[in-house]
Amino acid sequence: MYRNGIYLLFTIAMLSSAARAFSTPARSLATNRSVKSISFLVRSMSTTEEGDTSIVDRCKDKIMKHLDTEDVTVTGAYDDPNGSHISITVVSDQFEGKRAVQRQQMVYKALWDELAGPVHAVDAMICKTPEEK
Repeated sequence: MYRNGIYLLFTIAMLSSAARAFSTPARSLATNRSVKSISFLVRSMSTTEEGDTSIVDRCKDKIMKHLDTEDVTVTGAYDDPNGSHISITVVSDQFEGKRAVQRQQMVYKALWDELAGPVHAVDAMICKTPEEK
């Protein structure tokens, strides 16, 4: 008898939790949040208000300025022209004497704002000195 009472209380608790989870207000809040975040991503990945610059171009410009080099290639990976996944190749004098991880950290530092927003992942990164090229 005691065991049946515990099972009954457990079942009631589970059903009430499930009922709250699938209630209308919770679904509408989640839907509104996802629509806002999707519209933000579409807006931020495709263009900027300064003049139709893609995320790939912005990433390239930031790396060039931060590492003071012209030899930068940034491409949208997986046929993604908007740049949510990017691949990076950089040749810079500033990589002299740095380990691979330190070189990558320098590039990530240049892209910090984009990584916190429209860029989802850096799929490949090649960092070389001019002598290694």
